[in-house]
Amino acid sequence: MLKKNIWEKASTEKVSAIMNFAEDYKDYITKGKTERLCVDEAIRIANNAGFKPFESFETIKPGDKIYFVNKGKNIACYVIGEKPIVDGLRVLGAHIDSPRIDLKQNPFYEAKGFAMGDAHYYGGIKKYQWVTIPLALHGVVCKKDGTVVNVNIGEDIKDPVVGISDLLVHLSSQQMAKTLATAIEGEDLDLTLGNIPLQGEEKNAVKANVLKLLKDKYDIEEEDFVSAEIEIVPAGPARDYGLDSSMIAGYGHDDRVCAYTSLRAVIDQGTCEYTTCAVLVDKEEVGSIGATGAQSRWFESTITELLEAQGGATLVKLNKTMENTKMLSSDVSAAVDPLYASATPDIQSAFFSHGLVFNKYTGSRGKSGCNDAMPEYIAWCRKIMDEADVHYQTAELGKIDLGGGGTIAYILGNYNMNVIDAGVPVLNMHAPMEIVSKADVYEAYLGYKAFISKN
Repeated sequence: MLKKNIWEKASTEKVSAIMNFAEDYKDYITKGKTERLCVDEAIRIANNAGFKPFESFETIKPGDKIYFVNKGKNIACYVIGEKPIVDGLRVLGAHIDSPRIDLKQNPFYEAKGFAMGDAHYYGGIKKYQWVTIPLALHGVVCKKDGTVVNVNIGEDIKDPVVGISDLLVHLSSQQMAKTLATAIEGEDLDLTLGNIPLQGEEKNAVKANVLKLLKDKYDIEEEDFVSAEIEIVPAGPARDYGLDSSMIAGYGHDDRVCAYTSLRAVIDQGTCEYTTCAVLVDKEEVGSIGATGAQSRWFESTITELLEAQGGATLVKLNKTMENTKMLSSDVSAAVDPLYASATPDIQSAFFSHGLVFNKYTGSRGKSGCNDAMPEYIAWCRKIMDEADVHYQTAELGKIDLGGGGTIAYILGNYNMNVIDAGVPVLNMHAPMEIVSKADVYEAYLGYKAFISKN
């Protein structure tokens, strides 16, 4: 159903299904504050559904449930279909990294009686949104002896939180005369970590006390942070939003909302005619580069291994598989915000509670960096959604010259694969607190299931 409000004619049973699915999703993004944690949760969900690592299989057959993991930051879950893999797959691809702040490699210093954490932001953020809010620390510290220490500070209600301070309004006339882009500089996004000096220390005693606390809890030294990955994210769980509890407020909807719905669609769908896959990748917010980004050859490698297990892999077979594959780049879209409606023209924009959003192209200005899906493929997707009675809509990323953005769609399109962006509309995108409609989350799940089951 094109551009119809989901709630208006939703049955009691569907409303119940929407609300129940939302509870599962809130649990996922509450636990999945980083890419590594998202993969950990995905593995748990996959294992519970009978999926096994590829290494567990000597041969593969229709119905086999397989997953691959890459460096703890990517996962691809496959259900082997009735048709040979070379006939193509049905792929749902999403990213699990989100804009955030990272500790630098040499993070600790003392200033004016405070222990501080030197930080660097990751992805596109409005820096002023990250000050004066409770923040948590998540990540890993890798020691020289090979030990990997998991760090989680700020999520348990008994934990302390950290934060980034801001200048009091009484003294900020010069700061407030600046633009939003420059009022908070990137080098000023440093964490306040403590204020108590370590007894007996004369130099940098407050910093020494913080390091002692970390040593006591995690058995890590200051030098170990050279080989650490500590992400600074909003503290606390995802919550219902709105007096009617119709929405979800949380960190990382972009793009974990599409990651979760894609994963659940593949896990819940069961055997299909074509092999189905949910692939969750890293680094989209910084260009999809590197070993764990979508531009890595890892995803291609997983398909090669499946082809080999199904009778032999050749370059010709791999190329044919890619060309025959159909994919949804499961990524969020900008929703119309009533406070900033002038940025998103109604007829070209996505609305809350109107379902899955198809973006023919993203990019910026003159479609720079976009995928621009083939109209024949769009017609095929429309037919699937209508036959499955799925609510969907189409959109662009706001007014043409205001900015722009991209997804992983063009990367997979480089394989001569049919790809289109399809995801959930979001308010406050890239902010520490993003908002989605529960109805859209559930409808995306239904749309993804319909897509992967199509012959």
